[in-house]
Amino acid sequence: MKVSTRDRLEAVGAPAWDGLVASSRLRSPFLSWTWQSEWTRAFAADRRLEIRCVEDGGGNLVAILPLCESPSGSLQTIGGADVSDYLDLIAVQGREEEAWMALLQSRTAERGEWVLHAVPESSPTVGALPPLAAACGLTASATVEERCPVLELPPSWETYLARLSGKHRHELQRKMRRLERDAPDARPVCVSAPSDIASRLGEFLALHRSSRVGKARFMDERMEGFFRAALTAFAERGAARLWFLDTASGPIAAFVTIEWDGRVGLYNSGFAPERAALSPGVVLLAHLIRDAIERRCQKFDFLRGEERYKYEFEPVAEAVYQVTIQ
Repeated sequence: MKVSTRDRLEAVGAPAWDGLVASSRLRSPFLSWTWQSEWTRAFAADRRLEIRCVEDGGGNLVAILPLCESPSGSLQTIGGADVSDYLDLIAVQGREEEAWMALLQSRTAERGEWVLHAVPESSPTVGALPPLAAACGLTASATVEERCPVLELPPSWETYLARLSGKHRHELQRKMRRLERDAPDARPVCVSAPSDIASRLGEFLALHRSSRVGKARFMDERMEGFFRAALTAFAERGAARLWFLDTASGPIAAFVTIEWDGRVGLYNSGFAPERAALSPGVVLLAHLIRDAIERRCQKFDFLRGEERYKYEFEPVAEAVYQVTIQ
């Protein structure tokens, strides 16, 4: 195995990068060329990049570890812990451990720290890396960073409702009836064409910022630019959707979803605080789940964050880890 370091993503190139993601175990959209390059352009344009590439004896690309220097001096995975839900070493499925061994051996004489954020608990990085690091005279530790609630989708909406606990089924149906009674003009609308997403993204951003103070601070000008670029690019690949609960006076709830491998990811949200009594977000979310079931998707992933409303739909929490190598 040969390890080389590039100082920019373009030195690898989109075809080779996305080809490797497609052959990996995770196939996360947050590891895609689009996401990684747009994030780098928005948040790391002035940072030092280290794109560690692993090739086998035949010159075939086996793995990429995309790193950038953080303000603290450590090297962290490109993608950012605040906007990316699943990150990891990008490696050909089944060759993760040999790729990690090559990477660890290549840095035994180096000082400094590597920090990988949002690594799924099922990844070989979590279980295999600590003993591999020890064999190279290094230390690696994995700690739970957050949890992603994930819902396995049944074949029908009726089956899903039937398997909910009596309390949650009653509450969901009650909220849906109340909205229908008190806001009879409300209707769920989904847009997925790039032009439609571009034209309605401003409405989503307004709802997002109005939801609470923290979201308004999060969605600054730089973050908005990143959202617009990344979501438009995903929409061009059929991988992003905008959902609204529209009324005659304007939308009162909205979600952004990202899709991959039969999975619908609930990426971000917004709602009108003055209509909170109608639970518009919960009702719209029920429509999203029903739509995913009807389209034969396999999983509905609420992504990182354990907000209470997510658990009203009875998903199972899956941990993501921060993995540190010294």
